[in-house]
Formats: sequence, structure tokens, C-alpha cells
Amino acid sequence: MTPDPKGGASRNRVVLVTGGTRGLGATIARTFLALGADVVVCGRKPPHLAAGEEDLPTFLPCDVRDPEQVDALVGNIVERFGGLDIVVNNAGGSSYAEAATMSPRSFAKVVELNLVAPFYVAQRANQVMQAQAGGGVIVNIGSVASLRPPPGMAAYSASKAGLASLTRTLAIEWAPAVRVNCITVGLVRTEDAVERYGSVEAVSQTIPLGRFAEPADVANVCVMLASPEASYVTGADVAVDGGGEVPTFFFDMQRRGGETG
Repeated sequence: MTPDPKGGASRNRVVLVTGGTRGLGATIARTFLALGADVVVCGRKPPHLAAGEEDLPTFLPCDVRDPEQVDALVGNIVERFGGLDIVVNNAGGSSYAEAATMSPRSFAKVVELNLVAPFYVAQRANQVMQAQAGGGVIVNIGSVASLRPPPGMAAYSASKAGLASLTRTLAIEWAPAVRVNCITVGLVRTEDAVERYGSVEAVSQTIPLGRFAEPADVANVCVMLASPEASYVTGADVAVDGGGEVPTFFFDMQRRGGETG
């Protein structure tokens, strides 16, 4: 069902969360579901369900890097639910690879997943949203790596920076019917956080709020940006990073008793 612009944030709305079968994406999907939305998640493989899990988002297979599969996905959603009101472009990721030795193919594949694929999804969703009452909302999940690139993540950082730029362009071109925003996400406590970052407790000391984001912290901002209360927000890049990162010289200052000279 298409939304009443004056109605609730998510009830009766149709939501697509790419990469919504696990981790952050799964929490985003379930948050919208709990608010009464019709939620679809997509991925190349179906989610692994625990015993007793029944009230779950609808899963549709799709490799978002393939424009033909994206077209079929959106068409299927519209046929089943009558429209598409909210898209969260969450699918993405990368493995560690040093820029000096990374193959051209590997670089291209990372950019394809984190920048090109969200464009495919947004473009196809926009076609639906422009034609329906109430328009629609697209939320792109960015990364703090676009602002503070870590070593070994050149392609990922560049692609997320491109996604933030793409967000601003689409917001201009697709207004006023479709709002497009980005969330720059910091470190999130997901199931692979320890494997990825090492000691979560030690790394948390570098974050002003003193902890990693919980997936719900990001999901709640997705809901906020999709809500009528954010009806004048488009082209924004919302930082959900706990205040950023404390500069390393601060810790050295602490060790030296606050001396600055």
C-alpha cells in the first residue's frame, strides 16, 4: 500500500531493505516490521532462521549488482504489495586489501557492490515512487570510512564517499516526490565486530560516547528519516558514529598530564 503522507512513520508502508538477511540490515528490517510496515529483504541467499521464527520480513532473492535482477525485484514487490514507499540501501561490504597489490577486478567489484548497486536499486525504486501518491524515501547506508579511510580499504572508502555524493545529486534531481538521504555509520556491534575490530572494549575508548553503535541505533535513524517528521530533510548526510573518533594525540596528552607544548 502507498502511504498517507500525514499518516504514521511506517504503518502500511512497503519497505525494501537490501542485504537485510543478517547483521545491521536484519535489524533495520525488523524495526520497520515491528512498526507495522510490509517489509521485503533481499540477498543472494535466504536468511538462516532460528527455531520458532515466524513473523519475519518477506525474502526475495536478488543480486543487487545485476540491473535485470533489480528490475525484477522491484516489479515483484509492486505486484505483491501495490507500491514501494521506502528503500534502505544497506547491502555492501569489503575485505581487507592493500591498494598497492589489489587487483583491478577486485577494486571494481567492491565499487560495484557499494556504489553502483545502490544506484541501480535507487533508480528503479524512483520510477515507482515518482508515479505513486506520496512519493517515497530512499536511505543509503554509508560509512565513516568515507571520511576517515582506514588502511586496506581503499575501494570501500572511495565507494562510500561516492555514495554520499550520489545521495546529494539524487536528492536534487528527484525532489520533491522522492527524498534521498545518507547515514554515515560508525563502528557497529554486529556478530562479526570482534573478528573485524579486535577488542571492542579497547576500540570503544576512542569513541566519544564510549561504545560501539548497536544496530538499533542505526535502524532508528532510518525510521526517523523515512517518517513524515523528516519531510523537509533530503540530501542530508546524518552521522551515526558516537561523536566520531577521539584524536590519538588526546591520549598522549592524557599520559603527559595535559601538556600541550
